[in-house]
Amino acid sequence: MLNRIAFFRERDWREISAADYALCWQRYGGSVATHPAFVERLSHLAAIPARYLGWQRDGELVAAIPAWGRHLALSRAALKEKGKKRLFDLGNAEIILPAAPLPDGAILLRHSARYLSLRNKAAFSGLKTQEETLALLKAPDAFSAKFRYNQRRLVRQIETANGSIRSIRDFAPVELANFYLDLFRRRWSFAAAGAEHMAEVFTLLFDWMTGFVLFLDDAPIALQVLYRVESPGWVSVEYVNGGFDPALTSFSPGSALTYLNTKAAREEAGGKELRYSFGRFDLGYKALWCQPETVFTAG
Repeated sequence: MLNRIAFFRERDWREISAADYALCWQRYGGSVATHPAFVERLSHLAAIPARYLGWQRDGELVAAIPAWGRHLALSRAALKEKGKKRLFDLGNAEIILPAAPLPDGAILLRHSARYLSLRNKAAFSGLKTQEETLALLKAPDAFSAKFRYNQRRLVRQIETANGSIRSIRDFAPVELANFYLDLFRRRWSFAAAGAEHMAEVFTLLFDWMTGFVLFLDDAPIALQVLYRVESPGWVSVEYVNGGFDPALTSFSPGSALTYLNTKAAREEAGGKELRYSFGRFDLGYKALWCQPETVFTAG
């Protein structure tokens, strides 16, 4: 309960500027949901000002967080408290806070957070193991030759049936939002979270969107919302959600698109570690593509 009191929660932290936070992120890295542009732009959309806090050691800034009150910024719980639960959707995103690789748990985190990454475990204290795990893409050698062959076969089947593979860069954000909202509703029979502001969100975040759109006979049949950011030592890709035409399940468009998107992400990462998150490890298909990884809560 003391974490609800700002003086206690922020003890040993000091307020810093957005520019200082961005420099800390660029130096130590982070994830999609902590990227400076995501925090700034989505905070503005939500009309919830972000407050940036830094932790110093020997006069040097060694960690920083973006906060909405007692929550980390962009938190789903914070949006719910403000009556804006479905304003935008980042899924159950992996949270990597920019922090120096301190091995002694010197940084005490009292702000409320979920899905905190293993990458932050050594530097931060006050973390608790979360019951749910995160689904991170398996390493390439974890997929059998038969599995890879079957995925390539699915892609060939779509292409043979007058299908095509288009980069999201071929389309304007508003077009992509319309594709996604239609395909999501077809798949699930209800509207996607944040539907009302989807075109605006895609416009704000378009520079970090990645992946392909599958077409059949010039109509979109599958699209996944993917955001990509690059840290000094790794690349983070957040797979928020997707939609496909359920009338075409014989083509397995979702699986074919996952193969194409993950393959491209590996190639684009080069020699860096790829942290490709499918969110919470909760659906059967994720076991085909992902391995579970422990995450943590705070606050």
